[in-house]
Amino acid sequence: MAEIDQHSTAPLESSIDDVDRKILALLDQRVELVRQLCQHDSGPLVGRVVNAASRISKLVNSAAPSPSVSNELRADALRHISSTCLQSLHRMRVTFLGPLHSYSHLAALKFFGDAVALTPVATIAAVFESVSRGDATTGIVPIENSTDGRVVDTLGMFVRNREMQICGEAVLPIHHHLLSRTPRNEITEVHSKPQALSQCRRWLASQLPQAKLVEVSSTATAAKLAAEQHGVAAVASIQAGRQYALDVIDSNIEDNPHNVTRFAVLGTEMPSPTGDDKTALLFQVSHQPGALADAMTIFKNHALNLTWIESFPAPETKNEYLFFTELTGHRQDPPVKAAIKQLQSQSQRLTILGSYPRAHLD
Repeated sequence: MAEIDQHSTAPLESSIDDVDRKILALLDQRVELVRQLCQHDSGPLVGRVVNAASRISKLVNSAAPSPSVSNELRADALRHISSTCLQSLHRMRVTFLGPLHSYSHLAALKFFGDAVALTPVATIAAVFESVSRGDATTGIVPIENSTDGRVVDTLGMFVRNREMQICGEAVLPIHHHLLSRTPRNEITEVHSKPQALSQCRRWLASQLPQAKLVEVSSTATAAKLAAEQHGVAAVASIQAGRQYALDVIDSNIEDNPHNVTRFAVLGTEMPSPTGDDKTALLFQVSHQPGALADAMTIFKNHALNLTWIESFPAPETKNEYLFFTELTGHRQDPPVKAAIKQLQSQSQRLTILGSYPRAHLD
């Protein structure tokens, strides 16, 4: 094999070092600007993170496209820089539904970057409790999937915890992969969490009709089992496959190619309006004909677009429901404020779950 002429690469390496020095100098400059912003902004730290995430998304989507780097990678780089700057000034702890390499972990990385302290917990309730107690600065929980719909555990926690606010949202495309160390024709069991198996049910029935489907606590747990047991495959993320050195037997096996999960960022404060916001409400109306229709008319009369509505059984009642609603606009916007005031007069219960910047897919 011919020897590499190191002298020919030296100028390129020197140029790369020059660029890296400029990046380091700009990083110091950005940290100082963030420090000055924090001095002038007395609002909550979570709100700054939410606003930074919103600005990064808008910046990347409006910038001229790069011929060599995707928008997703550019957004990831800026999020990491942003989280590095904030973490250098404030120690943040973010809890999420674990374990590591689960989709909730990927959503936390996407929203907060990987410079903050990300801490997995065992349940969605534990995420809420860690934020309520002040053990965590914020938390992130799944709230809705485009295939399976609402996440019941999350909605149930909002029903019980009236102080918790939604401060932001993240949307994560969910691409499932069949991962294993076992050859495809020797796979006898496919493990994953129930939602992931549900989102791939047609593919699995068609491609692995003889395999037994086994529900486990998370996709990451399934990947670990696939690494330890012959004959077992996992439905999980590509990141979980890399962590456990699994082969990709097949990619993008989800039945819906546009499968997306939406995550709520938790806190106790309200971010400032950005001009591209949503407001989430939880309300209950009297159990009589036309009551819900009258409530919906309020949003129509104020020209507010509903982006989501979900019913949820009211606790300790029979055949009565609470309604989760999302609409465009911030609670400080006059039309939203007027609609909430009118809805309050017609509701048995009304909780403003939060106003926050609308998330967009990169």
